[in-house]
Amino acid sequence: MAIFLAVLVLLSIIAISNIIHRFLPFIPIPLIQVGLGMIAAVFPGGLQMTLSPELFFVLFIAPLLFNDGRRIPRNELWNLRIPILLLAFGLVFVTVLLGGYAIHWLIPNISLPAAFSLAAILSPTDVVAVSALSKRINLPKDVIRLLEGEGLMNDASGLVAFKFAIAAAVTGAFSLSQAVVSFFIIAIGGLLTGAVLSFFILRFRYLLRRFGMEDVTMHMLIQILTPFAVYLAAEELGVSGILAVVAGGIVHAAEHDRAESAMVKLQIVSSSTWSIILFVLNGLVFVLLGLQMPQALSVIFGDEAFNNLKVISDILLITLLLTVLRFVWLLLFWQGNWGLKTQETSKREKLRSLVQISIAGVRGAVTLAGAFSIPFVLGNGRPFPERDFIIFLAAGVILSTLLIASVFLPLLSERKPQPASGSQLQSIRRKLMKTTIKALKEEMNEKNRAAALAVISEYNDKIKSLRFEQYSLKQLLRLRRMENKIRVYALKAEQSELEQMRKNKQLTEQMAHQLQERLQEKELLFSNPFKAGVSLTKCRHLMTRFFADNKKQDISRSPHQYSGLLRKARMQTAKAAIEAVKRQMNDDNKEVSKSVIAFYRHFILKLQHWDADHKENKRYERQKKEIRLKSVQIIRNEIQNLFENRQISRETAYRLRQYMNDLEAAMLDE
Repeated sequence: MAIFLAVLVLLSIIAISNIIHRFLPFIPIPLIQVGLGMIAAVFPGGLQMTLSPELFFVLFIAPLLFNDGRRIPRNELWNLRIPILLLAFGLVFVTVLLGGYAIHWLIPNISLPAAFSLAAILSPTDVVAVSALSKRINLPKDVIRLLEGEGLMNDASGLVAFKFAIAAAVTGAFSLSQAVVSFFIIAIGGLLTGAVLSFFILRFRYLLRRFGMEDVTMHMLIQILTPFAVYLAAEELGVSGILAVVAGGIVHAAEHDRAESAMVKLQIVSSSTWSIILFVLNGLVFVLLGLQMPQALSVIFGDEAFNNLKVISDILLITLLLTVLRFVWLLLFWQGNWGLKTQETSKREKLRSLVQISIAGVRGAVTLAGAFSIPFVLGNGRPFPERDFIIFLAAGVILSTLLIASVFLPLLSERKPQPASGSQLQSIRRKLMKTTIKALKEEMNEKNRAAALAVISEYNDKIKSLRFEQYSLKQLLRLRRMENKIRVYALKAEQSELEQMRKNKQLTEQMAHQLQERLQEKELLFSNPFKAGVSLTKCRHLMTRFFADNKKQDISRSPHQYSGLLRKARMQTAKAAIEAVKRQMNDDNKEVSKSVIAFYRHFILKLQHWDADHKENKRYERQKKEIRLKSVQIIRNEIQNLFENRQISRETAYRLRQYMNDLEAAMLDE
C-alpha cells in the first residue's frame, strides 16, 4: 500500500508541475519538478525514497534513451558525427583527466582516484534536461541536435570512465592500456548488441504478422519491452547497456517505415502510448532527483566539520571548471563550423553558439544515480574517502548547472519574438494547418477515413487560398492559365476513359452521351481564353449537375441500378483524370497539379457517400463534425506550444486564436 501511495504522490507532483508551468512558462519544467520533489521530501511526513542506481538505469534511462534513438533524425545525427564524438568521448576523457586533478587540487581531502571518480560522474550531460530546455529556448537547430546526440553517447562514456575510476580507488591499481581496450570492447560491444537484438526483435514481429498475428496490443507490448530486454541483455554480456538501447532505438527508426507501414493503427497507438510513457518517465526522473537532493545536501550542511560557505564555493568553482573546459574544448575543435550547417555570419554569432553549447551542458539524474552507486568501503575494508561529500558536490553541481542554464540560455537565445506581420501571420497559419493535416492523417483509420479525408481536403483548400493571397495579379493569371491547361488535360483523360467504358459495354449509349456532353461543356469553359478565369466553384457547380442526371435515367433500368452505374462511371473517369495529371506533373506545375488531384479526390469522396442510406450519411456527417472540432483543438494546442516556446509573441498568439474562433464558428454554421 505504501508503494502504491508513493506512486500516486509522484504522479500527482508531475501533474501539478505541468499546471504550474502552464501559468509560468518562463520557468523550465525540470526545475519546477526538482523543486516540488525537494518540497515533498522535506515536508513533515513527506515522501522518502531510496534511489537504487541499477533500477534507475533500467527503469528510466533505458526507455528514454531508446526513444531518443528512435526520434532523432538519423541523417542529422550522421552529419554531426564528428562534433558529437568529440563531445561525447573526447570531452568526457579530458574532463575526467583535467577535472580530476583540478578537484584534487581544490579539495585535497578528496584523494586523486576519488577526484577522478567525481569528475567522471560529472562528465555526462543529461539528454532529458537538454530536450526539456530546448523546447522553450530558441536555440539553433544544429545546436539542439548536437546536444541531443552528445547526451545519447556521453552517458555511456562517462559511466565507463566512472567504473574504471572507482575500481582504481577501491583496489588502488590502474592500467591505462587495459582501460582503453576494455572501453572499446564495452562501447562497440554495446552498440553491436543493441543493433543485433533489435534486428531480431523486429524480424520476430514481422514473422508474427506473416502468421496473421496482427493484434496491436501484443505488438505494442513487445515494443515497450524492447528497451528493457536490450539493456538487461547487454549488461549481462558485460557491455554498455546504454549504448545498446541507443543503437536499438536507431535500428527501430531505420526499420520503422518498412516494418510498420502495414499496421497504420499500430503507428497511431504507438505514438500515443509512447507519448504518455515519456511524459511520465521524464517527470519522474526530475521528481526523483528532487527527492534525493535534501538527503544529499543535508548530510554536509548538518556536519559542523564543513564550512557551508566553503562547500558552496567548491560547488560553484567545479561548475565553472566544467563550463570552461567545455568552452575551451569547443573552441579548439570548432573549425569549418565542425560540420555544423549554421547560418552564422560573424564571429560574435559563432561565439554565442559556443557559449550556448557550453552552458547547455546540464548534469542530471544519471550523475546523481552514479554518485549514489559509489561503494561504502574500499578493498581493504576502510570507508570510501569523502563519499558523502562527493555525493553532495554532485548534487550541488546538478542544481547549479540547471539553474545557470535556465537563467542564461534564454538571455543568449534569440530575442523575444515580435508581433508577426501580415505575410508572417499567413505563413504561420499555413504551417498550423499543415500540422493539423499531418495529425489527422496519423489518426485516420478505416472507420473515419472518408470523413477525415473530407476535412483534410477542406484544409488543403484553405492553405491554397492563403497562399494565393500573397501572389501578384500577374502570378495569379499565370497559375490560372496553368490550371486551365491541366484541367483540359484531365478532362480529355476522362473522355478517353468514358469512351473505353462505352466500347466495353459498361455504359449504355444514352449514359455515355450524357456524360460526354457534360465533359465537353467543361472542357469548353477551361479551354476558351475568354473564360480562362473560371473558378473551382463553377467547376463544382458543373459537377453537381452530374448528380441531376439521375432524373434522366434509362427507363430499362431501375433508379437504383442507373444511379449505381452512373456513380461507378464518374468515379472511374475521375480516377483516370488523377492518373493522367500525375503523369504530366513536374516541378513547375506541381502545386497546381496537386490542387487538381485534391479536387478530384474530394469529388470521389462525395460520390462514395451520395448513394449511402440515411443512417450512413448521418454517421458520416457526425464524424466530419467531430474531426473538424478536433482539428481546431489541435491548432489551438499548437498555438499555445509556439507561444510557450517563444516562437511567437503574445499578440500574434491572440490574433491566431481569434482566427481559429472565426474558423470554428464557420465550421459550426456548416
